[in-house]
Amino acid sequence: MPKFAANLTMMFNEVPFLDRFEAAAKAGFKYIEFLWPYDYPAEQIKAKLDQYGLKQILFNSLPGDIAAGEWGVSAIPGREAESHQHIDLALEYALVLQCPTVLIMGGVVPPGQSRAKYKQTFIDNLRYASEKFKPHNINIVLEALSPQVKENYLMKTQDDALEIIELVNRDNVFLQLDYYHAQNVEGNLARLTDRVAPVMKHIQIASVPDRHEPDEGEINYQYIFDKLDAIGYDGYVGCEYKPRTETTAGLAWFEKYK
Repeated sequence: MPKFAANLTMMFNEVPFLDRFEAAAKAGFKYIEFLWPYDYPAEQIKAKLDQYGLKQILFNSLPGDIAAGEWGVSAIPGREAESHQHIDLALEYALVLQCPTVLIMGGVVPPGQSRAKYKQTFIDNLRYASEKFKPHNINIVLEALSPQVKENYLMKTQDDALEIIELVNRDNVFLQLDYYHAQNVEGNLARLTDRVAPVMKHIQIASVPDRHEPDEGEINYQYIFDKLDAIGYDGYVGCEYKPRTETTAGLAWFEKYK
């Protein structure tokens, strides 16, 4: 069965961030991910991983100014220097945390702006990131986001992300398939999985429509997990969902996979 990773940004919010490592380990998780580590020294996070026998498997590059509506800067023309700083910082953290994969955030394309120009900026910055990460065997993933979560994000569909991956043309740049976003925008998840499997390096899950535990809603996740086994997916599955109540109260779905 898939290797499930607790997302410490979304889960175990009953306790402060640095206490979520212990909570995840006690719940039976061996792997963790989160959005951003940068509020804490990398060595402090690594100590938590080591203390509780956890493996960090993913985090994101910086988002830019969230209050101003930004969600990544690596696609924004004129912000290349800042993008490179974010990429360099992500690499520093990935090396300390021994994290094999980093999600590089693209950016929001404001109405009236050239999507083609944003896409080319993102491609150029991804090539920079690829060259930085490759000597360390660290992979890069891109993620398409549904408009319900981030309107006007550069990549809305898997094909948007696949096109950029193809144009970047580097062997350490892959797709992160988030089934929550994919179901909201595309559906037909089984055939979508087959289609993107060659470039799929990370997966995230949540129920649709409410983004809760993967035991309710529109998606039959047992079918999805069986599908992943059938195609030989050996990567991680990040649990990027908002618990209905207290996190451990909703982990019955996970207990059978421990």
